Amino acid sequence: MAGVTTVSNCSLSKLQSLHGIFAIYKKQGPTSADVLNALKMALLKEAGVANPNPRKRKKQALKIGHGGTLDSNASGVLVVGIGDGTKMLTTMLAGSKKYTAVAELGKATDSLDVTGNVVEEKNFDHITKETLEEKLKDYTGEIMQVPPLYSALKKDGKRMSVLLKQGQEVEAKPARPVTVYSLSLQDFSPPLFTLDVECGGGFYVRSLIDDLGKALSSCAHIKELTRTKQGQFTLEEHALREDRWMLAHVSQALQPCPEPPEKQTNAKKAKPKDKHTPSKSKGDDEKQSSE
Repeated sequence: MAGVTTVSNCSLSKLQSLHGIFAIYKKQGPTSADVLNALKMALLKEAGVANPNPRKRKKQALKIGHGGTLDSNASGVLVVGIGDGTKMLTTMLAGSKKYTAVAELGKATDSLDVTGNVVEEKNFDHITKETLEEKLKDYTGEIMQVPPLYSALKKDGKRMSVLLKQGQEVEAKPARPVTVYSLSLQDFSPPLFTLDVECGGGFYVRSLIDDLGKALSSCAHIKELTRTKQGQFTLEEHALREDRWMLAHVSQALQPCPEPPEKQTNAKKAKPKDKHTPSKSKGDDEKQSSE
């Protein structure tokens, strides 16, 4: 990008002074956690930290997190919080998201995507573009959806996908309300079809494709999934590719945090003391500010 120069010797303190949210591009293959660790390692190395361990939890040199997990098979926008920006990620989870999904008719898998084992095969010759478009109307608006078994949702503190891979039995979570703002068919080339989806938080495109396959008296699974938008961040305009995971680019892309509520509260309290108001001890102030 014109006007941006690489900071080769940035200090750790400068990196730690960043607070806000930005978006990166997650490629197909690694988990969201793997991508976040790679980003963290790149930034710490640039800051001069020797042998950074991005998975280290105690005494972290850099506070960073992501909002809205993408499956390993999926690619696209991954929103990242840095510093106090990690506190904003819950808000991002509730925002609107857009996806482009390529699905295959006639085969169902245990994970509901191409990474799983085929568990069912059915004929799909009776499905036309018109019948598929008509069925999409049933999945637009406020609907009930059962989350997939292979997901980041947890049971007894452990991810359901991990428990399944360990051979444990896992019951499906109950159906829950989700919102689909728009759903359109972009291409129909049997057995493949492509959908554009805009949805709210907690929605699983894999479950949508599985439900569609069943509703059409067949079955289906996802082959490719790309998140093209999350909240205010779009894939084309905002997602930093791996070759731009540097302080200069992150600083430029960063959406700053609003002033934390506790700081606003403290500012209101910081009024001139009258002679009848006892002052707090240094120990009290340290206890209040420690997190």
